[in-house]
Amino acid sequence: MSVVKSTLSDADRTTVGHALQGALVDLVDLSLVAKQVHWNVIGPRFRSVHLQLDDVVASARLHADTVAERASAIGVPPDGRACTVAKTSGINEVQDGWIKDGDVVRAMVSALGAVIGRMRERIIATADPDPVSQDIIIGLTADLEKHHWMFQAEAHH
Repeated sequence: MSVVKSTLSDADRTTVGHALQGALVDLVDLSLVAKQVHWNVIGPRFRSVHLQLDDVVASARLHADTVAERASAIGVPPDGRACTVAKTSGINEVQDGWIKDGDVVRAMVSALGAVIGRMRERIIATADPDPVSQDIIIGLTADLEKHHWMFQAEAHH
């Protein structure tokens, strides 16, 4: 049952809702992964990597809220619960404990790359059924690609 009625057809709402839910999970997990390594990074590049991670967390949280609100607007209840994120995220786990700055950078390049790949699939999936949601996903993907570029540049330190 949908409390909010959308102008999208049921089939389009299902397709777009699936894309938005996947995006939400990826963004929530990305923010958690980035915060985890933010707290545990060590090494000579500590400060620059630490601050860069805060930028990723802020972006991921902002975009997660936008995506969740878009899902609600089209009548799809967003699910950002920890159990849902743990079950459906495609981001690899990061190690626990202290993590050397170079390992953090490599982990973030990997996590961002994985999320960007799935976002690009969602851009294609939402093109016909809902260009409005597609536009949101395009915008956040551009932001994630900027972070990905910056971490890749940091990897060549």
